[in-house]
Amino acid sequence: MMKHGFLKVAVASPDVRIADPAFCANELIRIAKDADKRGVRVLVFPELSLTGYTCGDLFFSETLIRGAKEALMHYLSKTADLELLSVVGLPLAYNGKLYNCAAVCCGGEILGIVPKTHLQNAKDSSEARYFAVPDALFLGDTLSLGDMEVSFGTHMIFACENMDSLRIAVEFGSECMLPNPPSVAYTAEGATLICAPAADAERVGREEFRRAMVLSQSARTVCGYLYANAGTGESTTDTVFGGHSMICENGKLLAEKAPFDTADSMVVSEIDLDLVLGERRRAPATPCEMRTHLDCFSFTLSETTLTRSIAPSPFLPADRDERIRRCDRILAIQTEGLKARIERAFAKKIVLGISGGLDSTLALLVMVRAMDALRRPRTDIIAVTMPCFGTTKRTKTNATVLCEELGVDFRCVDIFDAVNLHFRDIGHDPEQRDVTYENAQARERTQVLMDVANDCGGMVIGTGDLSELALGWATYNGDHMSMYGVNASIPKTLVRHLVSHCADLYDADGKNKIAAALRDVLGTPVSPELLPANENGEIAQKTEDLVGPYEIHDFYLYYALRYGFSPAKLYRMAKHALGDVYDDETLKKWLRVFFRRFFAQQFKRSCSPDGPAVGSVSLSPRGAWCMPSDACSALWLAEIDEL
Repeated sequence: MMKHGFLKVAVASPDVRIADPAFCANELIRIAKDADKRGVRVLVFPELSLTGYTCGDLFFSETLIRGAKEALMHYLSKTADLELLSVVGLPLAYNGKLYNCAAVCCGGEILGIVPKTHLQNAKDSSEARYFAVPDALFLGDTLSLGDMEVSFGTHMIFACENMDSLRIAVEFGSECMLPNPPSVAYTAEGATLICAPAADAERVGREEFRRAMVLSQSARTVCGYLYANAGTGESTTDTVFGGHSMICENGKLLAEKAPFDTADSMVVSEIDLDLVLGERRRAPATPCEMRTHLDCFSFTLSETTLTRSIAPSPFLPADRDERIRRCDRILAIQTEGLKARIERAFAKKIVLGISGGLDSTLALLVMVRAMDALRRPRTDIIAVTMPCFGTTKRTKTNATVLCEELGVDFRCVDIFDAVNLHFRDIGHDPEQRDVTYENAQARERTQVLMDVANDCGGMVIGTGDLSELALGWATYNGDHMSMYGVNASIPKTLVRHLVSHCADLYDADGKNKIAAALRDVLGTPVSPELLPANENGEIAQKTEDLVGPYEIHDFYLYYALRYGFSPAKLYRMAKHALGDVYDDETLKKWLRVFFRRFFAQQFKRSCSPDGPAVGSVSLSPRGAWCMPSDACSALWLAEIDEL
């Protein structure tokens, strides 16, 4: 449990028998024991789960109130040996008033009792008829239950003594729909997990509204959110309850019990507390005036078995329709950024080095969109192909077809002689196929593009993507440099989907030659083409053979930069998400390469050109990623060595 910040949690919608606390307690005990066997460490039951939410005027009965208290004590005795914190609902009398309460239980003890502060008084709920509203702060009170003195109040946080990232607060489900829910203050005070016992009846459209509210609250407060709703055992006199319950994390739905689903009383998932804290560190909450009462508990630390889904391609939505919308929005951001830069730089032309590879193809498509948006002729785009030692017929043909079909000014500048002359000038043997041999070609191409731009009053558009920036897979002051990099915050895995999306759009418009060329680009191995082709004229230098699969690197890139996850956690997540495709040694090998290169290549990112951010991960040195170029990677590499 809780290794790498993963906490196994559950929400339950038990079968209740109205006004029968003994029956309800036994049902809760059964579920709690099942949860413990499944490794759950935090379990949330619905509001008034020891009596049922729909008891009506029976709540006024001293017999029911006393029975609920006895049922709670029975629950405590039967769950004392479980490694489990649970939230149980019951009516509780205190100082002559009756409160709708949530008891936070652990190890056979009550850590605290939280009364509900905002009571529902709608047609289908008359809480205000039975229950009192506690005073505004209500801090520091205690009440006696059996032989225990229990903290009783509204502003309590329950902290795990041996896991600092776990801090729990209780917010009743209906309170998350308030303009200023209590969880806003709780999370500002450090709570990372909100437990929300609820009793919300089903109506047409209510499921969608409820889901939206819970998701938005977990995103707004940057926390794990456990919403446990009353279920089908409740009275159907005037309302019907469906047990719709959710486990959410920072705006993402991890697990859900659909309304009227009776297959299982409980849904289970894992909250990633490291993710919650990693997100908060980037945008710390403003401290609030409220001060909370702190109660502590502890768990035995062990490893959580993961059941939650971890996206193997975190930059891409899994849903096809959402992926299409995402691609459209990214292309719009790229286009608008370039359009504005062209106008404000008074550029007469925009210049691109077109290779027939993925990145330059995407840049060309964005440039065409920008010129169309500016209502300028596409011939104001100068696309230059610069064949040399490693250029293959396939890539040159694709570049030619795309440029001719799109109607841009297409030029060919053969740099073979210029590079050989440069080798002679610097005394380099062209048979020595080393980094000088490769980088001389990249820098010659950049010189050609810059000079063409000077000659026509234009600007050079960069093609390098986010994955290449992270790994430093660019020639310093070669393809590394431009006047505006439209792909700078787009990882390679996403570049591929954007080009595929554009191919579909051109196909739909009847422009089949363009679509066919784009699909052939997608089928071409990623390569800088700086080494001669093989005897069959095919690409000999494949990037992913040298630096590793971009699918793996983009996975590490997203979680390392977005949340600051450790190498050990990245490795564990990669095994869970990508283990069906790559073996453990492969994942570990490229994890070491990722961190070694990421640290060593920061100097290239420190002077990277302007480019539009399109998502939550960017390596722009102008505020998105601030890192010294001489930072040491030893700590990260040592952790990888210990895996």
